[in-house]
Amino acid sequence: MSDATQKPASILLVEDEKRIADFLQRGLESNGFSVEHGLDGATGLEKLHETDFDLVILDLMLPDMDGIEVLEKIRNRKVSPPVLILSARGGIDDRVRGLEHGADDYLVKPFAFVELLARVRALLRRGLPTPERLSIGDLVMDCARRRVQRGGEGVDLAPKEYAILEYLLRNRSRPLSRTMIVEHVWDMEYDGLTNIVDVYIRHLRSKIDDRFPVKLIHTVRGIGYMLDINDKAGE
Repeated sequence: MSDATQKPASILLVEDEKRIADFLQRGLESNGFSVEHGLDGATGLEKLHETDFDLVILDLMLPDMDGIEVLEKIRNRKVSPPVLILSARGGIDDRVRGLEHGADDYLVKPFAFVELLARVRALLRRGLPTPERLSIGDLVMDCARRRVQRGGEGVDLAPKEYAILEYLLRNRSRPLSRTMIVEHVWDMEYDGLTNIVDVYIRHLRSKIDDRFPVKLIHTVRGIGYMLDINDKAGE
C-alpha cells in the first residue's frame, strides 16, 4: 500500500474537447490525482472561485473565450495555482505569449500522456512539502527521485518500464488491461499491437520478480496484469 497519506493533489482541467478531457481525467485520476473538469473558460473560472486547486491545466482554444484571457483572470487572483497550457498552437510566438502572460509551462498538442504527467508532477513538486513514495511488500518506488528498490537493492529500469511499474503500483490489486497500459504509458494516438505490453512486463518481471520468492506482477486471464502480493489472478 502507498506510504503517502496526504490529500491527493487537486487539478482543474479546462478543455472543451470531450475525448481529450476524458482521456486526461482518467489518466490523471489513475495516477492518484483529484481532477475536476470545465468544458469552457467560464465554467473553469467558476470552479476556480469555488475550490483551491493545486494546478490548472488550460487549453487555449476554448469556445467562449481565449485561454489567455482565462489565464489573466487566474493571475489576477491574490493566490493562483501553477498553470500548464495545452495548445495546438505550437509556434514560438504562441509559446512566448503564453509564458509571458503567466503560464508556468506550455505543452503542444498532440503530446504523449507520460510527458504531460512528468510536467504536472514537476509543477506540483514546487509546492509539495514531501516527496511521494509508493510501495508494496519490499518493493519501494521513490517518485520524486525516480528510484526503485526491491529488498533494499536498487533496480535499474528503462523509462517505459518505470512508467508501467508506477501505473501498476498506483492501481495495486486492480487488474489493468493491455489497452489501458498502452494508452497510459505510450500516448493517446497509439494504435500498435498491444503485445508490446507483454514484452515490457517480461522485462519488468526479470528485474523485480525473478530473483524473489514472492511474485508481485500477476497475469489476469483475459484482461491483462495486476500488481499484488497475493496471486488472486490464478496464473
